[in-house]
Order: sequence, then C-alpha cells, then structure tokens
Amino acid sequence: MICQEKVHLTLHLLMMSGIACKKLRKNIRHRIVMLCALKPSFLQQKILKIKRSACVWIYLVKLSASGENVFFMSAWPGFRIDQDADAPAIFPPKIVVEIKALACELPSEKNLPFSRFSSADIAREAVRRGIVASISNATVWRWLDTDAIKPWSYRSWIFPRDPQFAEKAGRVIDLYQGFWEGKSLGQNDYVISADEKTSIQARKRLFPTSNPAPKKCQRVEFEYKRGGALAYIAAWDVHQASLFGLCEKTTGIEAFHRLVDLVMQQEPYRSANRVFWVTDNGSSHRGKKSIQRLTQWYSNAIQVHTPVHASWLNQIEIYFSIVQRKVLTPNNFVNLYELEKQLLKFQLYYEKVAKPFEWKFTRNDLNQIIKNVSGYHSQKKRPAA
Repeated sequence: MICQEKVHLTLHLLMMSGIACKKLRKNIRHRIVMLCALKPSFLQQKILKIKRSACVWIYLVKLSASGENVFFMSAWPGFRIDQDADAPAIFPPKIVVEIKALACELPSEKNLPFSRFSSADIAREAVRRGIVASISNATVWRWLDTDAIKPWSYRSWIFPRDPQFAEKAGRVIDLYQGFWEGKSLGQNDYVISADEKTSIQARKRLFPTSNPAPKKCQRVEFEYKRGGALAYIAAWDVHQASLFGLCEKTTGIEAFHRLVDLVMQQEPYRSANRVFWVTDNGSSHRGKKSIQRLTQWYSNAIQVHTPVHASWLNQIEIYFSIVQRKVLTPNNFVNLYELEKQLLKFQLYYEKVAKPFEWKFTRNDLNQIIKNVSGYHSQKKRPAA
C-alpha cells in the first residue's frame, strides 16, 4: 500500500510540475519498480518544490474522497511542501476585501478620467494606493467574478416621480387580480390592456439570409433598404387572453379610436357592464380629456392610467416583447404590406395558443419598491456630517 501510494503521489507531483508523462518509459512495471526502490535518503526529510502547492493538496484530498489514489498526510511524515519563488502569491482575506471595495468605487469620485474600472485599472490603483506591492489583472478578475456584487454592470432606471404613484399603480394591480375599489369584479366586467408599438420598420436586406449549417449560425445581412415604418396598435383582454390589433401609418387619437371600436363593437364587450381600459400616458390617450372622450365613445368603458414612466404595469407590453422576439427579429420584410400581414397573422396564431399572463406582482411588492425608493431619496437628501 505504501509503495502504491508513493507511486501515485510521485506521478501527481511530476504532472503538476510540468514534466510530461510521455518522457517516462512506457513499461509500467519497470516504472513502478524504479520508483518504489528504497534509497538511503528515503527516510530523510525531503522538500518537494511545486508551483501550486495549495492546489495540489486540495486536488489530492478530492481524490481521496472519491476513493481513488487514497492519500493521507500522516502516512508521509518525512515530506513537506515548500512553495517556489515564482508561484502565485496567496493574499490574505483583508487584501481581497480591500480590492473588492476599490472595485465598488466610482472612478470620477477619485478624479480618474473614466466612468468604470477594468481589472487592469483596479490592479494599478491597488498598487498606487499601497494595498499590495503587485497583483495581476487575472487575480482581480477572478475575485470579482465569484463575488455577489458586480460593480461594473449597470442598467438604466427611472425613479418614480408621480406623487400618486402608489395609488395609480395599485388600481391597475387590483384590476389584474379582479378587484376595483375594494370590490370583486363581476362576471360581466372585463379588463383591457392597450398600447401602441411605434415605428416598426420594414427592412429589406441587400443580400439573402444564409441558412444555418453545422457549427455555423444563420447569417443576416447587416445592410438593408428602408421600406417605411408603421405603428402596431393592440389590445389584450387580461383575463380572457383575447387579442385585438391593427396597423396604422401613425399613432394618434383617431387611430386609438379605431382600436376601441374594434373591441367595443363586438360581444361580449358591447353589452358588458364595465370594460376597464388600462393605458399609459401616451399622447393618444393622455389625461382627463382622454377619460372623458372614451366615456363619450362608449358609456360602459372606463379608462385607467398607469403612473408616468410605469409602462411595465401594462400587460400589453408583455405581448409586444413576444412580437419583437418572434416576428421582428431578425427584421427582414420586403415592404410594409408584408410587415403588416405578418403581424396580423401572428396575432391570430398567438390568440389560439395564448393563456392569461401569470401576473405575480402584488401590492406588497409595490409597497416594498416604494419603501426602497423612499429610503434612497431620504438618504440622498440627508445633509453631510
């Protein structure tokens, strides 16, 4: 057992230190005999210099757990490991924390002429500040890659500025859950989500699209000839999963009126008790005048606005995202006629397989967001000590 363990250990150490196994003789029996032969210096303490001491012992411990190449440090009291001078440095946890804190800083606050740190920038700044004598870009990247916070990534965000944000958003959420002003909706009440997807271009590619092949994806020509643009105006029945839509040259009150007629002039909406229209604050249906105008068109229609900059509360945007992925990407249409035909054709197809969206955003989630935003604003307004 000791001889076998010695053979496995020696082979691992040779492999880790870069010695190719092919240089050894192919006769495995001869190799075992030569490696297992006792030498006078065998019982003396030996220093095995390897470049990756920590990695080697971790690797061997993992092998022991799997039941192969079983090795215990107590079985080799005469051996110890010494790290080479050119081996990677092992940094204490305090240095790691300081490097991560540096990565979370804004360069502009330190009078540096760029907006975001790269791994090389962080390494240079750490040396300049005296945190470390030297550190590689790869080490910095490895630490940040495994961390929960990604300071180099960001996304655009709009903070709620509507003083009635919670009230307006709460009404929309209640409608999705089947309530209005604290009471359940009746069987003859319906909720419609409507909006416009503007400036959809018809792009005719200058060269045909190539078909995919093994290890080769589909290729779409970058250059194209413009074939015009149109607006896709659509409405979505939140609880019935019904779709209505039409294509117009441009948006406006008249185009929105035609969409309302398309929905309200057919059953069950024509004879419904109430039909709630959830819309954003676009120019086609903005403000109190739009609410009055919709009621004049149809007495059983009630318009409900989302807060400003809260189109994500409008469920029709989910359908528009599906259209963008399934129909308009990649965009390759000869003219507007082909574009309109494809949009309306997909609308009919999707309605046959559609189900109501599983809306999970509740008033509790809304209150938590408002609480977080309020805490951020109060923190920004807090005077400096």
